[in-house]
Amino acid sequence: MALEWLKPILGDAYTEKIEKAVSEQIGKGFVSRTDFNELKESKKSTDAQLSEANKTIESLQAADKDIEAVRKEAAEYKAKAEQAEKDAARELEAYKFNAWFDGLVAQNHGRDGAVIRTLAGTERMDALRKSQNRDEDGKALFDDLLKNSAYAFEDQMPPPPPYAGGTGTTSFAGDNAAMRAAMGLPAEKK
Repeated sequence: MALEWLKPILGDAYTEKIEKAVSEQIGKGFVSRTDFNELKESKKSTDAQLSEANKTIESLQAADKDIEAVRKEAAEYKAKAEQAEKDAARELEAYKFNAWFDGLVAQNHGRDGAVIRTLAGTERMDALRKSQNRDEDGKALFDDLLKNSAYAFEDQMPPPPPYAGGTGTTSFAGDNAAMRAAMGLPAEKK
């Protein structure tokens, strides 16, 4: 159970259905503080680069430089600023997808998100990233993974131990008298 802290709060009203609904809502609406802080720092860095580019452009315009050189440098800084915005948007989209997928892993009681990503494969993860209907496609992916790789999920049985034929599978109860006689032991008392 991922939400053990919920039992003392709800008491007798606690059910698996309530836990699943709470887990689903947490997965949809919240992200971890470390991920949020990391993204916040990335945005600050991008804003700082943009601010620096704007200051450089302003200083170049104020200086008595050749107008052609100013235009060239301004275009370079503008391109850098646009690239920084594209990079930030791409990182934000990747972060949103990863948070959404981690929510699905938690909702489906996955043991480890990295293992489930590996089991899904890069093609299916890329297709899910590009999907127009992520919720349905994600549900289909997890249904398939639950069916074919159930051991990767908490509420599923772990894989059985390997079968070892031979030793331990044969009963010697009927052959005790013959074995005792072969070893020179007295007959077993009943």
